[in-house]
Amino acid sequence: MANPTKPGDVIRLVVTTCPDEGVGEAIVRALVEERLAACGNIVSGVRSIYWWGGRVEADGECLVLLKTRTERLDEMAQRLYELHPYDVPELLSLRVDRGAAAYLDWVVEETKGAS
Repeated sequence: MANPTKPGDVIRLVVTTCPDEGVGEAIVRALVEERLAACGNIVSGVRSIYWWGGRVEADGECLVLLKTRTERLDEMAQRLYELHPYDVPELLSLRVDRGAAAYLDWVVEETKGAS
């Protein structure tokens, strides 16, 4: 694996969960069409156990993995909150410190802005 094309904090992997694949696809599609994410993966069959409303809950969800640039992260987060049906959507941002150079270049290119 090559280092990122630029030193520092360039690419982010953003993690969220959705109640089902339909919601996940709608969110991913909007973020990709708006160039806030280069791509998103929807992983079905996730079982989440969590505290909510003073008790432990368990639900089926889908996991969504989004790839973007750090400089688009705030705008992506705002848009995700607008699109997401949950009162408190999960949004975790993980810095990508290594990756295939061609892939990282592609993420940068695809998140430059509207075409």
